[in-house]
Amino acid sequence: MQKTDDEWRGSLTPEQFRVLREHGTERAGTSPLNYEKRSGTFSCAACGTPLFTSDTKFESGTGWPSFFAPIEGVVATTVDRSYGMTRVEVHCATCGGHLGHVFPDGPRPTGQRYCMNGVALAFDPK
Repeated sequence: MQKTDDEWRGSLTPEQFRVLREHGTERAGTSPLNYEKRSGTFSCAACGTPLFTSDTKFESGTGWPSFFAPIEGVVATTVDRSYGMTRVEVHCATCGGHLGHVFPDGPRPTGQRYCMNGVALAFDPK
C-alpha cells in the first residue's frame, strides 16, 4: 500500500502519523489498549490489516500493549540501530507502518514480546 505523506496525514491523527510513518514511540502507559481485556482483534490503525488476536495479548508491565505472536504473515521486521542499541523493529506488512519492536523476553509458547504502540493499533471487539 503506497500513499504520500499528505495522504497519510489526511487519514491519521498527528500522533498516529508520528508513530506509524516517522517511527515514533508513544509515551508508556498512555494507550487505553494497554488495558484492553475483551476478546477481539488488534489491527493496523493505518490500513486496517488484522495483526494480533486478543488470545496472544499479555501484561508485560512495560506500559505498551504486548503480544507473544502476530497473526501469521502480517508483520515484517527490520533491524533498528537507533539510540545506540540494536532492536528488531516491527512493521505492518501491508502498509509499512511502524508498530513497535519485538524482544526475546516474552512468555511461552514463543518467548517473544511484540511491544506495540497502542496508537498504531485499532481494536475490534468480538
